[in-house]
Amino acid sequence: MPALHPAPLDLPALLGPSAWNRLPAAVRRRFAPDHGDAVYVGRMDLHCSPTGRVFAALSRVVGSPLTSTCKTGIAAAVRVHADGRGGMVWERRFGPADPGTPTVRSTKELGPDGRLFERTDGGLGMALAVFEHQGSLVFESRHYALVAGRWRLPIPALLTPGTCRVTHTDLGEGRFRFTLEMTHPLWGRTFHQSGVFIDPAPTTHPE
Repeated sequence: MPALHPAPLDLPALLGPSAWNRLPAAVRRRFAPDHGDAVYVGRMDLHCSPTGRVFAALSRVVGSPLTSTCKTGIAAAVRVHADGRGGMVWERRFGPADPGTPTVRSTKELGPDGRLFERTDGGLGMALAVFEHQGSLVFESRHYALVAGRWRLPIPALLTPGTCRVTHTDLGEGRFRFTLEMTHPLWGRTFHQSGVFIDPAPTTHPE
């Protein structure tokens, strides 16, 4: 029996043609299925609440996908590349480009239900909704799970850092703003990250 291969991630199909075409051309280019590998560099402002610091400490058992750092203007880099199995890997680094700086890796892929799913190397995963809002591309968590192969254990909302909302907003001239916010149902905002990144190549492509 031939091995089953996951369907490739296709964000235009997940959004639908109307929502996809409302996005700026630069955003469509960055998230197109055939975009290829890229490294984006910029600076971030990071904030973590006292409750967020507790979740950041607990997350160490699943590869430390959360940072308790509270700094402004910290250097950051994001590498995006295909995982060879239909998904896209996002490697995030906050701090100087040296071997001692930790990197957080997560992979966006299609889940067994055909919907968008993101998982860290340590096994923490989120089912995501993806949509366009006022010209920005938005990813918003619907529920969390611990992942081990095909096995998934749902995590109650109160035991998570909260709803995660990531927004990608084009600023023109090859720049974009990345914003991540997590909001717990009881403790309010636990994490807030925002920064401006630069395209690694000229943006003067013909439309």
